[in-house]
Amino acid sequence: MHDHAEASATGAANIPDSRGINFFTSDPDLAALLRLHLGDAPYRRIEPELDALGLRASSELDRWASRADRNPPQLQHRTRRGEPLQHIDKHPDYVALERVAYAELGLASMSHRADPPPPLVKYALTFLFVQAEFGLCCPVSMTDSLTRTLRRFGSPGLVERFLPLLASRDFDVLYQGAMFMTEQAAGSDVARIATRAVRGPATDGGANWRLYGDKWFCSNADADLAMVLARPDDASPGIKGLALFLLPKTLPDGSRNHYRIIRLKDKLGSRSMASGEISLEGAHAHLIGEVGRGFQQMADMINMSRLSNGVRAAGLMRRAMTEALHVARHREAFGRKLVDMPLMQRQLLKMLVPAEQARSMFMRIALLLAQADAGDESAARCVRILTPLIKFRACRDARRVAGDAMEVRGGTGYIEEWSDARVVRDAHLGSIWEGTSNIVALDIARAVKREQALGPLRAFLRETLAGAALPDSSAAAFAHALARVCDTMSAVAEQGDDAQVRQAGSALYHVTTAILMASEGMRLAPDYRRLALAHLVLRHKLLPVDPLALREHADDADAFAALLNDRPVSLQAAMRLAGGAGAAA
Repeated sequence: MHDHAEASATGAANIPDSRGINFFTSDPDLAALLRLHLGDAPYRRIEPELDALGLRASSELDRWASRADRNPPQLQHRTRRGEPLQHIDKHPDYVALERVAYAELGLASMSHRADPPPPLVKYALTFLFVQAEFGLCCPVSMTDSLTRTLRRFGSPGLVERFLPLLASRDFDVLYQGAMFMTEQAAGSDVARIATRAVRGPATDGGANWRLYGDKWFCSNADADLAMVLARPDDASPGIKGLALFLLPKTLPDGSRNHYRIIRLKDKLGSRSMASGEISLEGAHAHLIGEVGRGFQQMADMINMSRLSNGVRAAGLMRRAMTEALHVARHREAFGRKLVDMPLMQRQLLKMLVPAEQARSMFMRIALLLAQADAGDESAARCVRILTPLIKFRACRDARRVAGDAMEVRGGTGYIEEWSDARVVRDAHLGSIWEGTSNIVALDIARAVKREQALGPLRAFLRETLAGAALPDSSAAAFAHALARVCDTMSAVAEQGDDAQVRQAGSALYHVTTAILMASEGMRLAPDYRRLALAHLVLRHKLLPVDPLALREHADDADAFAALLNDRPVSLQAAMRLAGGAGAAA
């Protein structure tokens, strides 16, 4: 009996469990980067909140998220007496998560209060929260983006009426937002939207338009407000005929607006959050801006949602990395820790590099977004092209990183009791919603050709390189790669070479993130971890590689071990990872 108990305890000890660790303090790069980008005093003001959220995300929030994932929302069409009800029952744990996100953290309202913090603060909190719960982050992002769009394009009366509700942190009062755009025949091809908008007599609430049609994929289906694209009857065909409308769930007299949720989607991931099909049956709606400008106005909302998608992809990759590193550092096989085995080190580094690329990218976009919103046109153009870049590449990377992390845990990782399976399912969503990879890659080319965004980005990256004080060989290698990539991206966009746009877009993402990480690495000296990561991007993503040229593991071993065990990397070790970068320049 004693032997059996001892064996059971030994077996349990060989299955490392990360629950209860702090996702903030166990990720030292997050604190270092936030302090670097925000400044010491602003960072210290938010550090207690980040620390508290990091602990909750790995324990209480993660348990709630797991149960909400297993108990998806249910649509109740009618009361037992047959009266129309249209109510979505959410699991209590999902509602608890809503309280944390909307009321306690204020993630949806943070940017819309009188004294908003920098956007990076909101995205840093989202980065931690999504490591516990992914599905809810979509409604939170849409509420934030809808509020931004309403403030930019809505009439003063609409803003005055709805902004206090959207910006509230009182859970019993606040409004949630959504975006109803997709139709069966009009997915990525927005020009084919067929939903009709008919002007009617003004109501007490001023909603003098009626909407008719079917929307095929509406997430946060019972949101209090939704932005809807529709086509007025007398408008032009194509994108130029679209208008943007604000659709309230309830009318001023308290009755429900004239649309029905037909059914909820049975989704692969984000199962905790209600996505449904909606039939608009003369629903009252408010026109936002001008008829014919609907898509352009909605595009701003979509772009902010795409940025949020990139932040969520970065967060999912970090959760996957945290799990994989925890297993590798604590599990033994064949007399060694997994993290000390060369093959495992290579697998983990192939996960760590894209995770850190996405992190540097979303942080830099957040910083540029603040400048853009303050009127900096060059920063606005950089945001315009960087946002589809992170949506295109990071969301695809998250799928692979999540799958590789599951493999590190082995067969146990395939079991739904652990987070790995849920993270894998959720990771597949990012490269579909808000535009599939092909559509978003084409949008990168559109930002280059139509909106001249590549020039400002190239100038920004050159300036970043010039101010980084890199070793000469590294500086030359990055500058050479930047020139080649920008020339290629420009040629692909100008020639309309759609077949090459993914390859060129990926290269632009890689060179951008490499330069950002190299700059961060020099500013965080004497720890050159991020310079080491930048050199790995250069070596494996941007330079020619002979697949049969073997490299001595000993050349990389010290740097690999430091990167995977959160130890500082020396400049010498970081430079060894540059490989033939200097020669390539």
